[in-house]
Amino acid sequence: MAIEFEDERGAGRLLAVEDGVAVGFIAYFVLDAEPHALVAVHTIVEPGHEGRGIAGSLVKTFYGIAAGEGVPVVPLCPYAASWAAKHPDRAPEAPAGVVAAAKAQLAAGPDLW
Repeated sequence: MAIEFEDERGAGRLLAVEDGVAVGFIAYFVLDAEPHALVAVHTIVEPGHEGRGIAGSLVKTFYGIAAGEGVPVVPLCPYAASWAAKHPDRAPEAPAGVVAAAKAQLAAGPDLW
């Protein structure tokens, strides 16, 4: 069965769903400061679903959503940052000021994820 992606913006999660069951997700938040950005905090693939490329597909989809909205991605999640470094053509680097604002927002509200 194919993996589908569902953006649960209110919950701050991009879900990878297979056969009606969430098999992975990216926890994220929307940066309050201007310019807005999508900030990836954590990438999880559920046990038993690892090694199938789900995490990479989640990050790729996340960058696609941001591009469609015209906002940058700040990959604070180590997996997302690693993926971005390997795919600079699909993962443009966020401006330093946006990265600093995202880190500050996360530090002020660690419950964001």
